Amino acid sequence: MSDVFSYSGKRVAIVGCFSGMGEACARRLIELGAEVHGFDIKPSPVNLASFTQVDLKDWTSIDAAVGGFSGGIDALFNCAGVAQTFPALDVVRVNFLGIRHWTEAWIDKLKDGGAIASISSLAGMGYAMRQPILREFMAIADEAEAISWLTAHPDDVSDGYTFSKDLLNTWTQLMAVKLAARQIRVNATLPSSTLTPMMDDFRKIAPDAILNAYTVPIGRFATASEQADPLVFLNSDAARFVSGICLPVDHGFMGGVAVGEFDPAKMIEDAFAVAAQPS
Repeated sequence: MSDVFSYSGKRVAIVGCFSGMGEACARRLIELGAEVHGFDIKPSPVNLASFTQVDLKDWTSIDAAVGGFSGGIDALFNCAGVAQTFPALDVVRVNFLGIRHWTEAWIDKLKDGGAIASISSLAGMGYAMRQPILREFMAIADEAEAISWLTAHPDDVSDGYTFSKDLLNTWTQLMAVKLAARQIRVNATLPSSTLTPMMDDFRKIAPDAILNAYTVPIGRFATASEQADPLVFLNSDAARFVSGICLPVDHGFMGGVAVGEFDPAKMIEDAFAVAAQPS
């Protein structure tokens, strides 16, 4: 019997392999037998088959990185992203516009029956309620026009992070439909608070009381490997009929919200109250 979790004989590309979930994902893929080709703005510590520097804010850099890659791939892993410590415009340019352009650049190199998995966030859990504004922006293909729209809609964009993840979740499900004819699967994960180097950035803008609010019901942060393994699963043959899923990887948080066990608005209100207390 074949091992549906194995990546033996498979060739994959991963962006965001310098640290955190992306680094953990790359290491797991190598353990499972994949030929892993990494891309990031910083060199990766992982022993990859190849590494190429790429800046997701720069579409010319993306085109050069993907265009310079020879041959096809079986799976694409989108693990790059930035936090709200960056300007809102840059957050959306990396977390959505860059990821979208990057992924579309790979489509012709992705084999029929292949798979795409992206890291989104629980911050984008409300994307279904914002479809009109998200679809309006997503209809813009031109980079300069998209940037102009973002500049003209500061209230919708806010700090950029939630907006970018709402976009990524919506786009994931649209792409799953669009690529179904080629039997290419497209999924995303929605991680809860995770212990990665990016956590330092989140702590610059949100006190621990806020970050801890997203750790219920288990009461702790996830590890990078606990978030990486679901990505590996989604692009494996074990998930060969799974597509268009925005999968919460949160040990029950969104499930609790869905059945009324947790009220996110109340939890955040309480967390802000705790954070405001003198230490």
